[in-house]
Parts: sequence; structure tokens; C-alpha cells
Amino acid sequence: MTVDASLSSPPNQKFAKALEFIEDMTRNTDKVQEKVLSEIVEQNGNTEYVQRFNLGGATDRETFKSRVPVVTYEDLQPDIQRIANGDRSPILCSHPISEFLTSSGTSAGERKLMPTISEEMDRRQKLYSLLMPVMNLYVADLEKGKGLYFLFIKAEAKTPGGLVARPVLTSYYKSEQFKTRPYDPYNVYTSPDEAILCVDSFQSMYTQMLCGLLMRHDVLRVGAVFASGLLRAIKFLQTNWKQLAHDIQTGSLNPKITDLAIQKRMATILKPNPTLAQFIINECEGEIWERIIPRIWPNTKYIDVIVTGAMAQYIPLIDLYSGGLPKPCTMYASSECYFGLNLKPMTEPQHVSYTIMPNMGYFEFIPHDPANPVRLSCDSPPPLVDLADLEVGKEYELVVTTYSGLCRYRVGDILRVTGFYNSSPQFKFIRRKNVLLSIDSDKTDESELQKAVENASVLLREFDTTVVEYTSYADTKTIPGHYVIYWELLVKDSGNSPSHDVLEKCCFVMEESMNSVYRQCRVADNSIGPLEIRVVKNGTFEEVMDYAISRGASINQYKAPRCVSYTPILELLDSRVLSAHVSPAPPHWTPEKRVGK
Repeated sequence: MTVDASLSSPPNQKFAKALEFIEDMTRNTDKVQEKVLSEIVEQNGNTEYVQRFNLGGATDRETFKSRVPVVTYEDLQPDIQRIANGDRSPILCSHPISEFLTSSGTSAGERKLMPTISEEMDRRQKLYSLLMPVMNLYVADLEKGKGLYFLFIKAEAKTPGGLVARPVLTSYYKSEQFKTRPYDPYNVYTSPDEAILCVDSFQSMYTQMLCGLLMRHDVLRVGAVFASGLLRAIKFLQTNWKQLAHDIQTGSLNPKITDLAIQKRMATILKPNPTLAQFIINECEGEIWERIIPRIWPNTKYIDVIVTGAMAQYIPLIDLYSGGLPKPCTMYASSECYFGLNLKPMTEPQHVSYTIMPNMGYFEFIPHDPANPVRLSCDSPPPLVDLADLEVGKEYELVVTTYSGLCRYRVGDILRVTGFYNSSPQFKFIRRKNVLLSIDSDKTDESELQKAVENASVLLREFDTTVVEYTSYADTKTIPGHYVIYWELLVKDSGNSPSHDVLEKCCFVMEESMNSVYRQCRVADNSIGPLEIRVVKNGTFEEVMDYAISRGASINQYKAPRCVSYTPILELLDSRVLSAHVSPAPPHWTPEKRVGK
């Protein structure tokens, strides 16, 4: 067992108490887990869901694990739908469901609805409170400046029963815990709350960027939730620097900012500053964006964004704009549950490991071996591994039981154990199970991509043309990134082949077929660019197969990859492109849609 040494204690008494809490939780992982499960089962023992499994009032692990099945979202969906439709009886949780958190994962094309209770906000807040005490061990004097964080709320919906459904961070930013948070010198933002809470993404981004420029010497860290969000902010600066400089020069706010709360707040912040305006012009007019972050914000100590998992694809661009500043990944969380934190935040992204905090929920693990998959049956639950019993070097799929009513729920994350901190395992996030493409918070799996291709190919029938083979690629060289779909077509009549306009419509139909998270990213968040279809020469996919076989793939078991990222294969595909076509319009998406049926 690889065990890290204890966290050193800082002079700050509040931080010392937080680090002591981490030590206590991680030294007693198994006992804490046993207590958490007992509390959850006791709390929710009278619910309809738990009663189905005849626990007889038992709250011990052995009884729970032998009788309660391991489930997916689809298994719980009928119960979740009842809650969404207004059934207030204790179905999953004995405490009232306060709202639904919408997952970035989808089911049947729509966001998954994760029930939550008001007490969970305090639990999540507790994990947030541990981040800065850990960071303070590695980066000094963070209380002497501010953080430039690009934070946004997203559109929310209501279920037929009247419960709000929204992303977990939107829930947090709109909570009283966030809006009435006490002053903390370690957590002061340049962005005013009025800008963060503005649902109009342009007005929110513009105001946050403007305030960041006005307070540029105060900024000690720059960040967003995901790396893609920070890159979107840099792109925004590239597009809007002239107007931003004008506002700073004149002390007047861009007339496109019509939000009254923002206008009122900015009236107290924005004053004419010709010197700063000229500085912004000098830095931006040359269109040299390398190291733009330390050039504009010279006191920046690190870049605070998630660059693990699918976000790792953005590291080269983050390094380009930041000049290689450290990129700490501070915590591991999802809509289902907040899991843990990174106790060595300044580690290089490829070596990041998260330590699970055993008080956040009850955690079990399915051994992950693609060659010998575990067969799950509701009738005979498999022997899942407990948190304290994991083995270093092995991969597992995460299963959670939460205070909000999820019981033995498969999150879908694949994790590899890298070591232990005290008796709590540390994990490297490997991937989200079954995800094929991801640019931002979107997660598109193989079946969704297949459905989109099938729907688009209907347009080819009148031209007697079919899609022979296809693959895909998440292109993040552009900002925002976009999906690229490579098509090899069989055109039976070259005199009646599909036109450029038809293939553009195919792009649009594919986007219309994507799940609601993708469409929201395209329409409301502008975090994904238009989908692109690249038509390749006939025989291209045979060449791809030949290349794979030359590198050791079995000709008997070879299947065309539905997603590629390996540079030589991408170069091969791009060298065979006959034409490229881009979606002519964004897909349909509306925030007013009531979730549930």
C-alpha cells in the first residue's frame, strides 16, 4: 500500500482545523464509510425504494449489499419521473426533494435528473471549504489578491410537479450559501455576483472580463470550471478587446449590457482609465496571444481549471496562453455526488490523483476489466469492493449511495487507484464509461452518434447514396471546439451526387439528433462550434484498417473506430478529404421546456 505523509499544519487556525478534518476522515476511512451507510439507510429506511428490498430495519453493510441491487439511471427513471411529476411521498428519500440537479450525462437524449435535498448543499459546501486550506500549503499569500474566475449560471427548467431542474453549479451560485457568503480574503472574486448570476452569457462574460481587466494587478489566479470555459473567455477577449478598451477609456458601459443589476453594480466600479485602456490596446492589437494571461495579469500564480479526463485535450492551448503556469485540479465531483479533492494540487495534470473523502457518501467499486466484464444482475448483486479494500494499480467503476436517495448507483466513471492517503484511496480519473465525444460538458456516446448518422443519411436516399463507413473526432484546435465526422460515401450515380447544400443539411440533422446537453452547449452556451462533415475518398477506411493491422490489430476482430484521436490516423483521414461541410444553423433548443412527462 502506497501511503502519503500527513498534511503539514499551517499557522492559520481555520485552515489547521480543515486539514485536521481531512486527516481524521482519511485515517478512519472504513469506520467513516460504515457510519455513513448506516446513517443513509436509517434516514431512508422508510422510503418506498428501500422497503422493496426487505432490509427489516438493518443498517449494516452485509445486509445492504446482499439485498439492494446495483442500478443505472434507467432503472431508477420511473421513480424519478414520479417525483418530477409531483409525487411528494418518500419514494427515494425520506427528506423532501428540494430540486433536481441535471447531469451532463443523458438518457434518451435528455439530461438525467438527479434528486437532491437541501442538506446536500451543506455537504458540498464542506468540501469546497477544504480546497483553499490545501492550496495554501503550496501557494502563499493568496489572501492578498483576487481570483479572476469566469463563472456562469445556465438555464433552468421546471418539472411538471414544479421542482426546479438545473446544473449543480447553477444551483450553488443561486443558493443563499453563495449569495450571502461571509467575506473570506482567500476567496474574493473580481467578478461581481450580478455578472455571475446573469443568465445572458454575453452580458455575463463581458462584465466578468471587464472587471478582470480593471483589477488586473489584483488578480493572483485565473480560472473557470473547465479548461474549455477559460479558452472561451480568451476567445471572447480576442473578439471584444476594442469595445472593452473603449469602456475603460471612457468610463462608460457597453450599451449591449442591458441587465439593470449589472448596470447598477458597474456604476460603482467603472471609472475612466486611459492608461489602462492604452495598455489593453497595446497588448491586443498585435494579435499575438501567446502568454496573454501573464502579460495582462502579471501576478497570476496558477490557472485553476479542470484539465483531467476529456479536458486534457485543452492543455496545449492553456499552456500557450498562460506561458505554462501551473494548472492545479482541485476537486472531483459530479451531479450525483461530490467525491473528493486533490491533496497535491500543483502536480502536473497527467499525474493528478484525487483522494476520496469518505464522509461524502457511501462508495463501492466494480472491478473494471474489459476482457472479463462483471455481469450485474438485480437478482444477485455482485460482490463489489469497499473503499478501504481497493488495490493499487487496478481500475474500477464507481458506485455511490447518497443521502439524497441514490442506492448503489453506477456513476459511470472509470478510476485507477494510484495509492493511498492514510487509509483513503487516491484515484486517477480515466474516463467516463461509454463516452465517445466531448468538447465541453457534453458527452456523446456511440449509440447517439450512430443515431445521428442514421438520421442524416436519410437525406442521401434520393441521391442513391449511402454512408459506407464513418468515424469522428473532437476538434479542439478551434475555439470553441467542434465535432468532426468523417464520411466515406457510396455514390451510385456520380451525375446525381448530393450537393454541398444537402451535405450541410446532413450536418444540421446530425446536430438536431444530438442530446439536449450538446444542443444547449451549441445554442445557449456557445461552447461548441458547428458540426462538420468531411467526405473522404473511397477506400480511405480500408487504408485505416491496413494501418491498424500493420500496428498489430487482428484482421479477424478489427472494427472501424467510431472515434479517433491518434495523430497518424487523423493525418491519413485529412489527407483523403474530398470536401468539407459545416452545419448552416444551430440546432433547436429551448430552456422553457418542462422536463419530465
